[in-house]
Amino acid sequence: MGQSLHVKYSHLVFSTKHREALISAELEPELHAYLGGIVNDLGAHLLAIGGMPDHVHLIIRDSKTAADVQMIKELKGGSSKWVNSSSKTPGRFAWQAGYGWFSVSPKGLEAARAYVHNQKAHHEKASFQQEYRKFLKQYGVDYDERYVWD
Repeated sequence: MGQSLHVKYSHLVFSTKHREALISAELEPELHAYLGGIVNDLGAHLLAIGGMPDHVHLIIRDSKTAADVQMIKELKGGSSKWVNSSSKTPGRFAWQAGYGWFSVSPKGLEAARAYVHNQKAHHEKASFQQEYRKFLKQYGVDYDERYVWD
């Protein structure tokens, strides 16, 4: 085969440190745009982004050149540096140390995008912790509750 083809979709989830409500309504669109720029710069494609004041969800078509660990490092490190250098929040902005990276099948892509776009309504019924535990259970991820939250 002469051409290398790559199609892989992912759902990324990460929270602010200690789940502090640092993503204000004013900051949210700029932060989402900044995160989208990082995704694009690394050769991936942002398909959906949403969240709450204490966390963010991204649906992406993964890069065929950037490793997952590089992507998450750039997303979290680059965006927190940008927020802190632009004085867009009172105090220091930081993401939690961990993250969730879950696969999305092509058949489940539209449902995943809708889920991310519907975060505000979803969180009227469930906390971030409840939501994240649901993902871990759904994907069969073994975890220790003591180390999931920071």
